[in-house]
Amino acid sequence: MSSPKTPAPFFDTLEEMANPYKNRITSVEHLLNDEPANAIDDYQYASEFLYSYRGSPDTFSTYRREIEHFLHWCWLIAKKSLKSCRREDIEAYVEFAKNPPKSWIGDKNVSRFVDKGGERVPNPEWRPYVLQKNTTQAPYFLSQSGIQSIFAVLSSFCNFLIQEEYLEFNPVAQIRQKGKFLRKTQSSKPIRRLSQLQWTYVLETAEKMAQKEQLHERTLFIMNALFGMYLRISELVDTERWTPKMGDFERDLEGNWWFRTVGKGNKERQISVSDSMLEALKRYRRARGLSDLPSPGEYTPLVHKARGQGGIASTRQIRGIVQACFDQAEISMRNDGFVEEATQLTAATVHWLRHTGISEDVKHRPREHVRDDAGHGSSAITDRYIDVELGERHASARKKLIKPD
Repeated sequence: MSSPKTPAPFFDTLEEMANPYKNRITSVEHLLNDEPANAIDDYQYASEFLYSYRGSPDTFSTYRREIEHFLHWCWLIAKKSLKSCRREDIEAYVEFAKNPPKSWIGDKNVSRFVDKGGERVPNPEWRPYVLQKNTTQAPYFLSQSGIQSIFAVLSSFCNFLIQEEYLEFNPVAQIRQKGKFLRKTQSSKPIRRLSQLQWTYVLETAEKMAQKEQLHERTLFIMNALFGMYLRISELVDTERWTPKMGDFERDLEGNWWFRTVGKGNKERQISVSDSMLEALKRYRRARGLSDLPSPGEYTPLVHKARGQGGIASTRQIRGIVQACFDQAEISMRNDGFVEEATQLTAATVHWLRHTGISEDVKHRPREHVRDDAGHGSSAITDRYIDVELGERHASARKKLIKPD
């Protein structure tokens, strides 16, 4: 049996995606000529569904990935349209997603489309599935959260298609035993974060980078903001729903400083700014030739572009800045003999900085205060960062004997 052809990407970035409600999508019709009947209609409805999430970049990215994967399976593997999908097809797709063809798996994240001759064309290096960071020699692995994402996104998509009278029923909702795909755990998973030693090296690395090159004052500020204010990466970039600017740092009548942002779920919140974070802001502003503290309503971009005007509009660029710092810190740790900690650092992602900041603060601050600054929907989420009981549990087990004394 011949292996399925490597899929091409279908959905571009929010900035490049055309409004499917204004004009019927035709930009990828040449990619769909060999696909099942109704593939063009599938694509049109999928585009409309994704475009409806243009106000929430994080949700858009997640939904784009899951729907793109599912359409690839429908058209290239099952050879059928969304209109003919049944419960057993969803189950077959989940099994497929656990072990996709090797030719569909890449070892790094790349752009779906690239500019060529003034047009956006599919990037030949792009693959639907990507190996986890620093695991290029390991087999592809679909996590439990990944399976949960498949069910959640496809169910939402199918409900949309029902409302549009494109489907008659939701095949995901017909799966009565999702438990055969999803494991139940006795307790919540440990939060992935940096150790104090790793964070010390990362921060010192950012400081050294800033001393060598002024542009890296931006790097240092990003690291401080992600850790010190628990920011999500999307809260540092320009989007349709929010443009982070210096004026979002505000002082109240009592002289306390706050940072205002719009985060997950399009929810606006105020974050209390510590004295240390305020000093980090002052240093960053001085490096940019600004006054120590922002004036009310100041519209200067919070995280400026290296070239040109305005703020950074790509989470990928923020990830690249943070990753470069992580890489340098990892080398420093290895050179200083902290080989195990350095190896663990290679798995770190940007989001670990938010986790690390919350985990450190919840040791000393009231959890309700940390909850509100982090934008958690409930204290139960914040409680996951409290690992005192885990520490005590492990300490009580440390000296257990296997061989009688």
